[in-house]
Amino acid sequence: MDADAAAARPLPQAAIAGPGPTDAGAEAAVTELYLRNALGLVRLAHIMVGSRELAEDVVQDAFYGLYQRWGKLNDPAKALGYVRSSVLNGCRSALRRRGRPEALEPPPEPVASAEAAALTEHERREVIGALRQLPARQREALVLRYYLGLSPAEIGLVMGISEGSVRSATHRGLAALGRILGEDA
Repeated sequence: MDADAAAARPLPQAAIAGPGPTDAGAEAAVTELYLRNALGLVRLAHIMVGSRELAEDVVQDAFYGLYQRWGKLNDPAKALGYVRSSVLNGCRSALRRRGRPEALEPPPEPVASAEAAALTEHERREVIGALRQLPARQREALVLRYYLGLSPAEIGLVMGISEGSVRSATHRGLAALGRILGEDA
């Protein structure tokens, strides 16, 4: 099963039948949030950990944690930020447990021709390989900024750092990517 199909399916009933709230409102709210955002979060986690299966597990765990804590949220409107932070923390934990990142398998995208597909795939692998060489903070800041399109303020909330630190990590990460890829940055 590919990441798109896995992220498009609703949370399994077993995941929401365990200990936690029995409030149908919580279940509906978390399911709606999952349906709207799981695919992007799986893609984010996939870039961070390099494994589609592990990325899916990290995202499922994050949504399950959100469901369990739904009644304790101060502001349910900020639930997406909570889940993003949980996914990022889950990726960090998975990388620590695994010790060394494995080769990434970026999801294929439709392209116009076989030549364009080969070039695009090659470039994508180079960029992802270069991203994997960056320090964790720089890699996270770049992925959140340019992959998810978050603002520096949103990234700061997700990563638990100041907006100035986000800008610094992003700037340094871009400069390091340019050096690794041999481009003028």
